[in-house]
Amino acid sequence: MPRLIASITRRALMLGASLCLLSPVWALDSPSGTPVLTISGNVGAKNLAGAAVFDLAMLEALPQKSFVTKTPWDKQPTKFTGPLLRDVLAAAKATGTTLTAFALNDYKTSIPVDDARQFDVIVAHRINDQPISVRTKGPLFIIYPFDSVPELKASKYYGRSAWQLKSLSVD
Repeated sequence: MPRLIASITRRALMLGASLCLLSPVWALDSPSGTPVLTISGNVGAKNLAGAAVFDLAMLEALPQKSFVTKTPWDKQPTKFTGPLLRDVLAAAKATGTTLTAFALNDYKTSIPVDDARQFDVIVAHRINDQPISVRTKGPLFIIYPFDSVPELKASKYYGRSAWQLKSLSVD
């Protein structure tokens, strides 16, 4: 009986090892359109030049979230749509504690990764259901749902929002 169990165990291990070799290794696809976001630093899914690079279609393929919120920059409540920042970081297999966001206009801000876990921060690519042009704070905008949690109505969170987002560095 012990030989039979050992034989079955060996076969199960060999089968398991074979299945592991046959399993696909998932990687981040390369962008087919114009890149709009580059995530560098501590990322495990690199698809271009040692970074995780996304085009708009790749961001739109992630689950989308919308919310309406008042901002210090607009007179009326505004609807923002895009993937959750935590989903974008997960797609890049990013690990770290701090994000540095860089904008096309040379704005730079530091964002704790915990914000992405704790709040429904999105990487918006639409404002009021319209694509965001560079002229109107696009193509991407890291935005917090300011009206959903009272503590978010504070200058430190307003400062962590970044319009004209072009890249993130993960540390």
